[in-house]
Amino acid sequence: MARAAGASVQPPTVFSKAQTTISGPYDEIIVDPGISSQVDWEAELGVVMGQACRDIEAEAALEHVFGYTVLNDLSARDIQYGWGGQFYKGKSVDGYCPMGPWIVTTDEIPNPQELEITLRVNGVLKQNGQTDDMIYPVADLVAWLSIGQTLRPGTVIATGTPAGVGYAREPKEFLRPGDVMITEIERIGALRNLIVG
Repeated sequence: MARAAGASVQPPTVFSKAQTTISGPYDEIIVDPGISSQVDWEAELGVVMGQACRDIEAEAALEHVFGYTVLNDLSARDIQYGWGGQFYKGKSVDGYCPMGPWIVTTDEIPNPQELEITLRVNGVLKQNGQTDDMIYPVADLVAWLSIGQTLRPGTVIATGTPAGVGYAREPKEFLRPGDVMITEIERIGALRNLIVG
């Protein structure tokens, strides 16, 4: 997003999502135009913490990770940017965080920077990236988030998305009822979510 806007890359932007955003890997996602007409996709690697940590160094950060999952950080862009920079509100619409289909433990994925991430809408490839292209590797993100804050077991960290989100396209693209969205990370699995009205 920073590159698309011609801006320099800043330290990680941190925001939370409400627990009510979580939905299943095959759940239908409700898009209500009365709430938002700019619902966007963001395929992301989800990091699930296994041990509590605070003020951890990046070199030790992965020792506190339980495993990895597929996550889609759906975003209502008109709320996120149009309500005074409301990241929390724009990213916390009920059901706007499908995850799964399971957690793959760190013994199966010792290096999370070696995974391909893709997202397709109606069979058309929209995002195709590698985790080794992440601006901040997983270990750095865990360390950054742990500064002055305890990360508890079960905490899920969404790590950012590759290029190709609808908001950054010309013309912009957003999800509509009837769309089928498939979010996939190699060695972990895929989400398949139907968009409904």
